[in-house]
Amino acid sequence: MNKALFLDRDGTIIVDNGYAHKPEDIQLIPGAANALRRAHELGYLLFLFTNQSGVGRGMFTLEDVHRCNAHMLELLGLGDELFVDICIAPEHPENDPPRYRKPSPRYILEMIDRHGLDPTQCAMVGDRTSDWGAGVNAGIRPVALRTGKDLSDKAQAFIAEHQIAVFDDLAAFVATLG
Repeated sequence: MNKALFLDRDGTIIVDNGYAHKPEDIQLIPGAANALRRAHELGYLLFLFTNQSGVGRGMFTLEDVHRCNAHMLELLGLGDELFVDICIAPEHPENDPPRYRKPSPRYILEMIDRHGLDPTQCAMVGDRTSDWGAGVNAGIRPVALRTGKDLSDKAQAFIAEHQIAVFDDLAAFVATLG
């Protein structure tokens, strides 16, 4: 059985600038590229799992998201095949039924089944309660990242309730993997 990391995009791999929709908006978080390289070297399959409600809100298009992802991959310099699969959840959080939008576990569960993943060897890594909730709901390890932000009272309560490990950033988390 394979092991995997499900990774949020904004606030985990790239700086969260709020509704990034142009390639020039994309900035890597320091250490993210090396962390992804290291996780890959350790045998983790990498999956990108990103909520992009700006699409559902009509602020930008799915093609804009694809261009941003392509630029992110270029900046990472780790090849276009870095991620085994990418899930972009474009649903509007209030108006659309949440098919894939985190905290829905649907994408994670589909990938576990499709790729023969061992849920005990998988983690959902992100900087928001919706990320951690997707991990909890899928029965895999949720991992919280601060990435230069203070955690809200709501986030701290969720972390405490689910006993989630907290790291400063993706690099700090990956450094704990063996």
